[in-house]
Order: sequence, then C-alpha cells, then structure tokens
Amino acid sequence: MHFEILVEDQSGKKALNILVPKIIGDEHTFSVHPYKGIGRIPNNLSANSDASKRILLDQLPRLLRGYGNTFANYPKNYPAAVILVCDLDNKCLNAFRQELFDTLDACNPQPKTQFCVAIEEGEAWFLGDIAAIKLAYPRAKDAVLNTYVNDSICGTWECLADAVYNGGSTILSSKGWQAVGAEKSQWSERISPHMNVEINTSPSFIYFRQKLLELAKAVE
Repeated sequence: MHFEILVEDQSGKKALNILVPKIIGDEHTFSVHPYKGIGRIPNNLSANSDASKRILLDQLPRLLRGYGNTFANYPKNYPAAVILVCDLDNKCLNAFRQELFDTLDACNPQPKTQFCVAIEEGEAWFLGDIAAIKLAYPRAKDAVLNTYVNDSICGTWECLADAVYNGGSTILSSKGWQAVGAEKSQWSERISPHMNVEINTSPSFIYFRQKLLELAKAVE
C-alpha cells in the first residue's frame, strides 16, 4: 500500500515522517505533503482555488479529484490511499467530517481516502504520550502534563508550551506566529522519536493508527 498523506504544516510533516513508519513498518510506502495552513473547504466544490497558495482545505476538492484520476490509472497490484491529517481547532467534529465526506463524494472516480482529525490540535498526539514528552524534555512540568485530559478542547498547543517552554505559552505567543511555528516543529523533532505508537492515549491518534493499519492489512 502507498499512502499520500496531506498535512497542514511543516511540523505535521516532521512528526509523521517519524511516526508513520512506526505504524506501518517498511513494507509500505508513503509521502507526506505539507501545506501552509488549514483554510476552509470552498462552498463551490468544483471551484479551482489558487494552487500556489498551498492552503490545505482550500485545495482539497482539486486534490481529491486529482488523486482519484491518478489512482484509477495505477496497476491493480499498486493500491494507494489518501490520508488527510488536520486539526479540528474550534470546529464541530460531526459537521466538519460531513463537509469532508461531501467533498470526497463529489469526486468521480473517488480515491480511497481516510480523514483523520486531531482533536483539538496535533499537539494532542504528543500529549497522548507523556513519557515521550518527559524523555524529550526532562524538565517538563508535571503539574501541567498531569492535568491534561486527552483530546480535550483546552488550548492544546498552549498546554504543551506551558509544560515545556521557558515562560510558557504567554511568552511564546508574544513572539508571534513564526516563533510558535518554529517551536511546534522542534516539538515534532524532539518528541516524535520517543513516542510509542501502540500505547498512545489520544483517541484521535488511536483512530489515525487504526486506519493506517486497516488499509495496510487489507492488501497483505
């Protein structure tokens, strides 16, 4: 199985480049494609947004149509799937997933696709493995980490920043979005190598792992 994985930023790419092989092993292949933000699905699903802007959901109708046409021409012994990984942020999960499926349903042919939504943000997947955070950041604040509830809507990246960043989320936020993005990339690089994908306690990470394994096992 080959996986085409779409993510909303560079930090997501760095994390998944490390985590995906831990899940599917080396007998399957994958490519992670980072975008420059999440955006929103256009109301007109047939609209062609400016591809140069590389905003993930803005481009999703075009991307899924393209993958559908491409996969249809692959040989039968080369199965492939699209995996969309993005943050829920403050959206309603059920309504958002319906938007995603409506976008997929508008494709003909449809690519095999799974939508994996991190709740509330990608940092929830790191916080699903406190031991990995402690290995990456031995001085991380237990008082913060131990009060986090998996996949809660609580300001997830801010929670992780409060645990591991000198001065916490308030200081990091004051430095601007570029500093926040750089720090998130560093979390991906430092925490992901220590993560045990089999015992992660984030429900949205568990869903992501299960969907990859289901697809991989279906072709074995």
